Amino acid sequence: MNTLEERERAFEAKFAHDQEMQFNAIARRNHLLGEWAAALLDKNISETAAYADEIVKVGTAARDDSVILQKLAADLGPRVDGATLHAQMTTLLQEAKAQVLREC
Repeated sequence: MNTLEERERAFEAKFAHDQEMQFNAIARRNHLLGEWAAALLDKNISETAAYADEIVKVGTAARDDSVILQKLAADLGPRVDGATLHAQMTTLLQEAKAQVLREC
């Protein structure tokens, strides 16, 4: 194997790793978002865990943040506006990325 092939494999491995990290961070963010929303909905501990898991499943199936935002907006109703949902999603993504990086 020559240097060019080794370098190509290294780039491919890094790309795959970065994609996995991004997927894990988004899944973690969705879980945190579900926990946050569950608290606003006054859910108990077991309901919170189930709701957070549901948000993760919705996000994984759709792979589109707008679907998650629609679900949360429908569930939360007038408690939270769209701007707050977007802001919380952004904040929790940063927190989730930090958590995933600490686990590596």
